[in-house]
Amino acid sequence: MSTPAAPPAPPPGAEQRWERLHPVTPVLRSWRVLVVLLFLYAQERGRSAAGGQELPGHVELLIAVAALAGCVVVAVAASALSWRATRFTVDDEAVRLHSGVIAKRQRVARLDRLQAVDVVQPLVARLLGFAELRVEVAGGAGSQVKLAYLREADAQRLRNLLLARSAGLVFEGDAAPEAPEQQLVEVPFGRVAASVALSGAAVALLVVLAGVVVGAVTTREVGVLFGAAAPLLGLAGSLWTALSRGANWRIATSPDGLRLRSGLLESRTQTVPPGRVQAVRLTQPLLWRALGWWRVQVNVAGFAGEGEQSQAASTLLPVATAAEVGVVLSLVLPALHEDLGPSGLREGLAGSSDAGGWLVAPRAARWVDPVSWRRRGALVADHALLLRRGRLRRELDVVPHERTQSLAVEQGPLQRRLGLATLALHSTPGPVRPRAEHLSGAQALALLDEQAARARTARASAGPERWMEQPAGQP
Repeated sequence: MSTPAAPPAPPPGAEQRWERLHPVTPVLRSWRVLVVLLFLYAQERGRSAAGGQELPGHVELLIAVAALAGCVVVAVAASALSWRATRFTVDDEAVRLHSGVIAKRQRVARLDRLQAVDVVQPLVARLLGFAELRVEVAGGAGSQVKLAYLREADAQRLRNLLLARSAGLVFEGDAAPEAPEQQLVEVPFGRVAASVALSGAAVALLVVLAGVVVGAVTTREVGVLFGAAAPLLGLAGSLWTALSRGANWRIATSPDGLRLRSGLLESRTQTVPPGRVQAVRLTQPLLWRALGWWRVQVNVAGFAGEGEQSQAASTLLPVATAAEVGVVLSLVLPALHEDLGPSGLREGLAGSSDAGGWLVAPRAARWVDPVSWRRRGALVADHALLLRRGRLRRELDVVPHERTQSLAVEQGPLQRRLGLATLALHSTPGPVRPRAEHLSGAQALALLDEQAARARTARASAGPERWMEQPAGQP
């Protein structure tokens, strides 16, 4: 799907107020350089000590301090030049960002294509009262606009302004009022910690650690511990990241969208405007099943290609009960919640039969998926297509009809021999990749035709991009 052209720049005579980032930005961007240099210095000092080539203490200290100071000054100076060349403005149509010292760049983020607005505060910036504003717009990789750093109050003011203008609200001046909110879900920290402890990464860490201990005791070689340091640190780091991001997780609803707040050391405030969720995935790892917990992730256009940031921004709930899942679904997909009801949702989460109108995989699918073929199924509701899979790790994908990008029927050589086929739905990039695998060929083709017709009808009746503006002829 092609990205709409950017809006034209204002005419030369139009008044436009350009702003700069806060002057402390070069320092906040450069402190990481000092941390990296200290780490490299510690490594090099360890090698020198091992080789017996140490300099006198005071000489080494002077050289190290001078080198670190010089590198930090260079980093701050380069960041200051970049800060000097960066400016931004917000008009009625877009956010415009000009940056670059040698190669000039101009980025335009249309407000009518806005997908989310985040206020992120890394630890150092949070302690000093600064924040980074991230504007996500439809367009995939490279469409994000980052304004780092602003005063926390200025970042909040700008966030309110962007959300109000993208919603089509009319108000005087640049001080848009903050929309009221109502908190709906708060995830306890104990549940987040328990979910991390019951994750696959925690199990892998215990297995590797046990293997290292057994190996060290058996061989009586300390080198085994050093050899396993990298994988152990990697697994421990992933666990810490999951715990830190999931801490203090809260969801609130407001007129400008769904508000998510989270973070232990780094504070993150994310706002997803209504109707911008492209697809939803509910996931339940095996160790969570006894506790009835689920993870809720979404595809939102604009989050593509951002790596770990995309993964964090695509999570609605890191761990939730079935009741909380129902609350979140009623917010992001209210029509679907009315279609299914609690019993229909339970069948999608844990069912394995054709009860409730589910289209299930035929018995021939057991030859290509002997473990979970009974769980595979599809359900065409009035407002969305639901796809379930997984015996050990349960998954349920939900795609609103109007958000379907395209459809395809795929058939591998083994599937062809067994008379099976796979229906693939193409959504915006993200964690949700909807596929109805190992259906019969007739089922897949019939589902393709029905879903294409429903998607075409749903898109024709979809609302405006600016959700508070009504189509012509409607109040």
